Amino acid sequence: MENFDVEGLYSKFKESAEKQFQKEEVAEIEKAFRTAEAAHADQKRSSGEPYIIHPIAVASILLSLGMDYQSIVAALLHDTVEDTSISLSEVQALFGSEIAALVDGVTKLEKVPLHTKEEQQAENIRKMLLAMSEDIRVIIVKLADRLHNIRTLNYVDEQKRRDKALETLEIYAPIAHRLGIRALKEELEDRAISFLDPVAYKEIEQSLSSQNQVHKDFLEKTRHVVSDRVKDVVKSAQIEGRLKSVHGIYRKMYMQNRDFDEIYDIYAIRIIVDNVIECYDCLGIIHDMFRPIPGRFKDYISTPKPNMYQSLHTTVIGKEGIPFEVQIRTREMHITAEYGIAAHWKYKLGLGGTDRFEERLKWIRQLLDSQQDADDIEDIVRTIKSELVPDEVFVFTPKGDVVNLPSGATVIDFAYAIHSAVGHKMVGAKVNGRIVPIDYQVETGEIVEVLTSSQQGKGPGRDWLNIVKTSEARSKIRNWFKREKREENIIEGKQQIERKLRRNKLRFTDEQFSELLDKLVERQRCNNTEDFFAAIGYGGIPITRIMPFVREEYHRIVTTAEGSAIPPTATREKFIATSEGVIVEGINNCLVKLSRCCNPIPGDSIIGFITRGHGVSVHKRDCANVPDNIELSAEPDRWIRVYWDKAIKESFRASLSVLCISRVALMADISGLLANMRVFINSVNTRENRDGTLIIYMTITVNSVEHLTGVTQRMEKIDGVISVERSKT
Repeated sequence: MENFDVEGLYSKFKESAEKQFQKEEVAEIEKAFRTAEAAHADQKRSSGEPYIIHPIAVASILLSLGMDYQSIVAALLHDTVEDTSISLSEVQALFGSEIAALVDGVTKLEKVPLHTKEEQQAENIRKMLLAMSEDIRVIIVKLADRLHNIRTLNYVDEQKRRDKALETLEIYAPIAHRLGIRALKEELEDRAISFLDPVAYKEIEQSLSSQNQVHKDFLEKTRHVVSDRVKDVVKSAQIEGRLKSVHGIYRKMYMQNRDFDEIYDIYAIRIIVDNVIECYDCLGIIHDMFRPIPGRFKDYISTPKPNMYQSLHTTVIGKEGIPFEVQIRTREMHITAEYGIAAHWKYKLGLGGTDRFEERLKWIRQLLDSQQDADDIEDIVRTIKSELVPDEVFVFTPKGDVVNLPSGATVIDFAYAIHSAVGHKMVGAKVNGRIVPIDYQVETGEIVEVLTSSQQGKGPGRDWLNIVKTSEARSKIRNWFKREKREENIIEGKQQIERKLRRNKLRFTDEQFSELLDKLVERQRCNNTEDFFAAIGYGGIPITRIMPFVREEYHRIVTTAEGSAIPPTATREKFIATSEGVIVEGINNCLVKLSRCCNPIPGDSIIGFITRGHGVSVHKRDCANVPDNIELSAEPDRWIRVYWDKAIKESFRASLSVLCISRVALMADISGLLANMRVFINSVNTRENRDGTLIIYMTITVNSVEHLTGVTQRMEKIDGVISVERSKT
């Protein structure tokens, strides 16, 4: 085994630490290292290297960010409580309560009785956010921890790599973005994409490297040209050139369906000056030198991003015909852009005082407040992911105040962002003076006016919960229904459950239904049945989340009482996987085929039919050939429970109907999109309608409902495509 020089690595780290910290602080760092080294003595990482190398690497990342010595100590100790015999009380006794709190905030939950991996993830994230709200250093340590882990992700199995990379891209990189730590954000994103889509990552990397010298020459030439003009006016200006990150290019190529040549900000020139007036002076010079591209100017100085990022952005075209972005900012803005929240420690006055520092943490507390009444724990993860998405829009009130919202936010979200009372009294909205629908999605630069009513009894509609984008608006709507309409909520909740049971053909006796409710009340942590019905009624518990459990209970209660509808040779404890990726309950070594009448794919609700001499035929539950009521069908005993086997990864055919406006090259655009997404086309037919529209019938190969949804959503964005629907047969 390779001989790792732990002492040499630590000595190099300690040498850097001695340049930043006082002697007594370095002594605490030394004590933390020796404590961690002894605790992890017999542990190895997946790579085979001594485990202590990981804490040293995390501490080194924090050191490069300029974090304080308590953060460094916590980084060295961050895995001791979770992975060794050292307890949190021992850490507190050795290093004090402040460092113990940091270590505890980074430590994941252990042995919590939760039902799914998503619930575990949700609780870990919520715990981390709570710790962040008390001490923001918790998440900075965690980000450094995640960065080193993803740097060494090659040594774990493929599924774990993908899970960690996806979690990094959806949660940790956006948090780094919200904290403004650009270096961490970009590396987390790039490394995550390299594991999630290695082919695309390699293509972009090759596109950049194949023209590496061309890129360098263009940036250097442009930098000199800009420098010569700018420094005539602003002597102290600092001009830099850079290339866009791989993930930034990936988002535009694969999520916005652009070619590499269509990305306007691969190149960027950054101008750093002393004050705001010089920023606007430089902007005038740039627009005089080059032709600006319309619609590509953004003023983040007058309207900072939520993470306090400030800069002027403009995209221009030079004499070579190559577009490039120019970013103009002051030195203080540059420090904030590069180090974000970490600038508070690296440059003690970098954030301009305590008030501004507290303002930057406000979003964390808002996120936590919006989740206090969440009854569905998995909803926390979904909300956090949507709230952390870096894309945002900036809209104006009629008085000119700026309100920033996540991309896709509606006028209802805008109303609740103004004030709870405004949202509750809202009856409509105007955008740029025009009346718009209640689900209208606002765009940057629009002026939004909320129309309200003072009429008593007015309030939000229940359907608003399905329209709003922000957790803040959703939480306020739920709280209104929870507070104002309890009796109505109880009735609504009970009716929702009864409707859902009828639609799913689930019939319980009064005694069985009472038993089911008792279990649901306990499972959802409600005080009694009325509270449970009320939570369903005001949207606190999404009914779709309880239905899998209800179905399982139905089959357990009803089938136990009334006898199995499966042939006598079957056993309920035995589930047999098949080559079609389907699990058949209770039948050994049977032939399974996917029915061509409905072409089910993973994610569809399915049911099996025992055929004569041809094994089990699998249908979608809503297939026209499946009776609505199995029990009243001609041969109820031949219908059997089947499930998708999540462990099997196969390809399945799905039929689509694409309604579109006929135009030249439409089929080329559709087939090109599918080729880029590596989706195989099995067959294509077209039919022209009397109104001049065209229907394209096609069969494609996908691996799940989620995959198919992603394909159809991308197809609907193609110019001329009106709708894409999955064919019933």
